[in-house]
Amino acid sequence: MGGRQLNRPPGSADCGVHDKQSRASDRRPGCSVTGQGVEAEPRETSGAVTSSLLRYVRAQGGEDAVTEVLRRADVRHDVEELENPSRWWSYETRRRLYSAATEVLADPETLFKVGCAAVTNGLAPSLILVLRAVGSPRQVYRRVPQVMAKFTTTSTMEILDVEATSATIVYRAQPGHTHSRMDCKYARGLLTTVPTLFGLPPAQIEHSHCEPEGHPDCTYHLSWQQRSWLGRRRTDRSSKDLDVASLQGQLRALQSAAAELVSSDDLETVLPRIVARAGEAVLAPAHLLAVSAPAGGPPLVHSVGLAPEDAERLAAALLAGEDLDVPAVVVDVASTRHRHGRLAAIYPPGYGVVGAERSVLAAYADHTAAALDLLIALKDAKVDADRVGAALHLAHELATAVDVATVCDVVTDALPRMVGCTSASLMLWDSASRRLRTQAAAGLDPAGTRRLLGAAFDPDDVPELAGILTDGEPRILASHGNSPAVEGLLRDLRLADAVVMPLVADGGILGVATASWEAGESPALLGDVLARLRGVADQASTALQKARLLEAVRHQASHDALTGLPNRVLFLEQLEAALARTEAGEHVAVLFCDLDGFKEVNDTVGHAAGDELLQQVAERLRASVRPDDTVGRLSGDEFAVILPGVAGDDDAAALAGRLLGCFDEPFPLEAGDVRIGSSVGVAVHAGGDVVAEQLLRTADAAMYRDKNVRRARRASEHGRGGGHGVTGPRNRSRVSTTATPMHRLHD
Repeated sequence: MGGRQLNRPPGSADCGVHDKQSRASDRRPGCSVTGQGVEAEPRETSGAVTSSLLRYVRAQGGEDAVTEVLRRADVRHDVEELENPSRWWSYETRRRLYSAATEVLADPETLFKVGCAAVTNGLAPSLILVLRAVGSPRQVYRRVPQVMAKFTTTSTMEILDVEATSATIVYRAQPGHTHSRMDCKYARGLLTTVPTLFGLPPAQIEHSHCEPEGHPDCTYHLSWQQRSWLGRRRTDRSSKDLDVASLQGQLRALQSAAAELVSSDDLETVLPRIVARAGEAVLAPAHLLAVSAPAGGPPLVHSVGLAPEDAERLAAALLAGEDLDVPAVVVDVASTRHRHGRLAAIYPPGYGVVGAERSVLAAYADHTAAALDLLIALKDAKVDADRVGAALHLAHELATAVDVATVCDVVTDALPRMVGCTSASLMLWDSASRRLRTQAAAGLDPAGTRRLLGAAFDPDDVPELAGILTDGEPRILASHGNSPAVEGLLRDLRLADAVVMPLVADGGILGVATASWEAGESPALLGDVLARLRGVADQASTALQKARLLEAVRHQASHDALTGLPNRVLFLEQLEAALARTEAGEHVAVLFCDLDGFKEVNDTVGHAAGDELLQQVAERLRASVRPDDTVGRLSGDEFAVILPGVAGDDDAAALAGRLLGCFDEPFPLEAGDVRIGSSVGVAVHAGGDVVAEQLLRTADAAMYRDKNVRRARRASEHGRGGGHGVTGPRNRSRVSTTATPMHRLHD
């Protein structure tokens, strides 16, 4: 990807990042246009390119190799800047880095390999998620011309032909530019990675014409494998791993952005950071933020990649909701409390927007709106120093909270200082049970805390709650004039007044935050309380959404997607924990269960029926074990159960027998009733040092001894004319119990 001169977005000379003081005389009356300081380099190369290059060099030659590349390239930027995906660099800087990296690694194919490694070596997680959302390699290749703008503004790609497993693509420099061999190699390597986004091997590429060899352009012929049904599970697993890694990367970026946005209470400091961070959310040559001034006056405009006159013109169109006349991703910067303005990622004419980029930029804009809400609330309310400290502390704590329980605790602890109330609570709405349940409380005595934490509120019994769920508006409650349920609760808690603020996200109610006072303690101006409580509630809503997303990622990584049971990694962690809790005289048993006849179900009725059967087996196993037992799916048709606190071999065998009762009745599948059996191995830990993996292997070995006996018996029965069918008579299940000497050291 190359070029010698910048084919800029409108007005992008000298990068369009302008200092407020130095350019004050250039402003027009309509708006205040400011930026982050002037960058001397044209914006021709995305930081995603330089980042992947330096990370590859580091992986091959270590930090010394990176240092040597920068020395030979004679660039005046440090590694941290060059690895920032939101920064953009000139073609000349890229050319020198390409040449230096090839020399330092002494490998003429360095740039091809850098392109091949891009997906796993620095490509923005948000871009990976956007490309995977397109659905298939074929659809991604169709969108290659739009994707090019995320890497360079001096090259284009044209799709000549795209079939199910092949494509022909032309790579050209913009008029007035030329490609080097290194540009061609990087582009070829990058194009081969597209199938890997979907768990497939890299594409094969043939290079029939090359611009550096005198042709008018580079022509690439690509071919890739089509995902087969036999390979679907493997590729799905690989794709799932990529999804998890990308989600985790995006979450880390969002957490980092949230922490940075609330690290200052100065609007002139925060707004440039918003624009800079937007470049990490969506890779584009230019970004533009236009927001209303909190104290009135012209809107505040910050941009990167645009000249002041273009930023002012586009900002006016942006705030008016008009078409920008250039390819752009535009989102509102708005919360339930304020519509602050709009944020845009802007591309040069001729390029386009890729897939789900709007949702990615919108997620970042939500954090931006929450940060602006906080800053505006602090400025407008002119709160005292303690309240300012509490607000910033709350924002920092929420930015780093990784689970729902932590978010609830942080918000509840902050409310008395933020709002000035006697006590506070946070309650979440459970849509499954249609109940509002208290998650955290502060400021109450122990009895009141227990009373509130143990309560569950039904909208049929609490009309005030029904009203909140209907209109999403707050409620001011008093000890008199409300429903009996509310008056009784306030009386039990010895409270006189309360304000209930809904936590709203995506048009739905997540829960409520409450601020309450004892008799004679409530403020005279509840309007100020409502404003402050609403600000905290908006932050809590955003933090809860982020925490739930992170919890979903963690759950996805540790649980079997089909059955919802713990996977092998989590199962072994829980087994290690059970062994660590075992005291002298106590035993822990592991049951290893392998289904008999499962393959026949797949072969006879189909894989969909097999998946349905595995789900029903998981449900029956869960229902048959004790509350403290743990059922996991290890792989395929293999399940395992942790049995803590067993009395010994006989007790473990009895529990295994109860588990085998799961297979007494047929499984009612959509394709018809199916009977299968199971072989079970039991290992009992009876004292001494042992690791979870050893105990599981022992149970596995016991199961295979049992299965071999069963196979021999089936063969004998078949020889006598007996038969074994998936839907025939029930397969008899057996238990094989073992305890190795290691597990028998000392009770």
